[in-house]
Amino acid sequence: MSSPDTSNAQDSTPERLAGLSPMALQMLRRAERDLYAGNRQAATQALMGAAALAPQSTEVRRLHAVMLVHHDRGAEARPLLRELLQRHPDDPVLLKDLAEAEFACEDHDAALDILRRICELQPDSANAWFILGKNLKDQAWIEESAPALRRAIELEPNHVAARTLYADVLVLLGDLVEARAQYLDVLERAPGSGPAWWGLANIKTVRLSDEEITRLETLINQPGIGDSDRLAMGCVLGKAYEDHKRYPEAFRILTATNARISRRRPWDADKFSGLVDVVSEHFRRPHQHADDPRLGEEVLFIVSLPRSGSTLTEQILAAHPDVEGASELGEVSHVLKAESERRKKDFPYWVADATPEDWSRLGRDYLARTARWRKTRPISTDKMPNNWLFTGAILAMLPGTRIVNCRRDPVETCWSCFKQMFSVGNEFSYDLDYLARLYLDYDRTMKHWLQREPDRVRDQVYENLLADPETQIRELLAFCRLPFHESAMRFHDVERSVRTASAAQVREPLRRNTARTANYGALLNPLRDMLKSALDK
Repeated sequence: MSSPDTSNAQDSTPERLAGLSPMALQMLRRAERDLYAGNRQAATQALMGAAALAPQSTEVRRLHAVMLVHHDRGAEARPLLRELLQRHPDDPVLLKDLAEAEFACEDHDAALDILRRICELQPDSANAWFILGKNLKDQAWIEESAPALRRAIELEPNHVAARTLYADVLVLLGDLVEARAQYLDVLERAPGSGPAWWGLANIKTVRLSDEEITRLETLINQPGIGDSDRLAMGCVLGKAYEDHKRYPEAFRILTATNARISRRRPWDADKFSGLVDVVSEHFRRPHQHADDPRLGEEVLFIVSLPRSGSTLTEQILAAHPDVEGASELGEVSHVLKAESERRKKDFPYWVADATPEDWSRLGRDYLARTARWRKTRPISTDKMPNNWLFTGAILAMLPGTRIVNCRRDPVETCWSCFKQMFSVGNEFSYDLDYLARLYLDYDRTMKHWLQREPDRVRDQVYENLLADPETQIRELLAFCRLPFHESAMRFHDVERSVRTASAAQVREPLRRNTARTANYGALLNPLRDMLKSALDK
C-alpha cells in the first residue's frame, strides 16, 4: 500500500541537525533528494555515507526510517521513529514520518491521530490542516475532512490544492452549488489548474458554458501549462464537446489525450488476462470455504467495471434504513495481500492449501476492518469495482454475503470509462483496445459465478433498472434479504457522502437518456467489433 500524502510538514525543530558536519549534512540532503526522486540505490549509498560520519544523529536515523517506509518496511520504521520522538516529542517532521509508517502498516486511526496532533502543534499552518483534510478524505472520513480543509483555506486563501480538494469534498457531500463556486474561485486564482477544470466538469449534472469552453480551448494551448493540467483539460473538453453534441471533436480530443495518458500510465493487458485465467483456474478446482454459512451476512458486495451503475445501486441500498453505504473499500485486497505475505506465496496460489479455519480467519479479519461502517446500521456495503476478480475468495471467506454485479451495455461502459479521468488506477481505461479486452475478461468471470452461485451472485443490469425501477429495486432488496422499504424508491433524497465520479448523478431521479455511443456512429465500430462476443450474448 502506498502511503497517503503527508509531505511538506513544517520543520520547526532544527535540533535534529545539531552536531552534523557539513559533509554529513550534504550527504543527508543528497540521500533525501535521491529518495524522493525514486533513485533508491543512490539514496541508500548517500545515507550509508552520512551514517558512517554520524551514526547516532537523529536526522540520519530519521531518514533511515523514511527509507524503510519507502521499501514497504513500515513495521520496522515505527519503533525507530517512536524512539526518536521520545527525545523530540513535538517535532512535526518526525510525527509526519510516523504517520506515514502507520499508514504503511494500515493503522489508519493511529496515523490520523498523529496528523491531528501536528495541527495542534501548528494551528496556523495551512499545510498541516490540508494534509489532515486530504488524508481524512482518503480514508473515507468525508464529513470530518471538510472542516480541516476549510481551516486551511482560511489560513491561506490562495492554497489552490486545499481549495480544489475542498470543492471535491463538497461534491461528495452533495453541495454542488458551493462546490462549483469553489472550483470557479480556484480558476480565477489559477486559470491553468487542470484538477479544478476536471472537478468542474465532473459535476456531471452541470454543463460547461460556451464561454467556459472557449476559455478552455485558449488555455490548453498556452505555454507554461503543466502536462498533467493539459491532459485534464483535454478530458474536460472531450466531455464538454459531447455535452454540446460536437461528437467528432469529442472523439478526436479524447483519443489524443488518452493516448498521452496511456503512455504515462501503461497497462499490460496480456499480464492481466493471464491473472484472470490463473484466478479462475484456482477457484474452479475443489477448495475449502469458511464453515459458518452465516459469516458475512452483514455485508453486501457490489462489483462491476467502473461507470456501470454501481454507485446508483449502492445509493438505492443505502436508502434502506438497515444499510450503510461504505462506498469503495480496499479491505478485500488488503486481507488477501496480508495472507499472501504470511504464506510467502502470491494469491491465488495458496487457495488450494487454505482450510475452513483459514477462510474463517480471513472473513473475520475483513469484518473487523470494516466494522466502523456498521456502528449505526446492521449492514454495510462494499462497492469496490475491481472486487469482481476476487469473487471466489469473497464467497469462500464470507459464505453469508451477497454479491451484486452491476452490468451495463458493453460499449456504453467502455466509452464512459474512456471519457473519465481517474485519479489513480484504472490504467486500462485510456485505450479502447485495453478496455474491450478487460470487459471480456470481466464478462466471462462474472458469467461463470452467476451460473455457479445464482443464490449468492446477482446481475443488476443498468438498462433494466432505468426501464422498470420498481420491479428491479424490489428484486434487488429481496436478493439482499432486505424487506421492501419505500425509501429505496426515493434513493436520490438520501443525505450521505458519495465517493465516486457519479456523486452528483445519484442525487437526481433516474434519467433514461444516459446512452451516448450511438451519437458517434462509425467512429466506435472498432470498439463494437471487439466487444461482439459480449454484445451477442
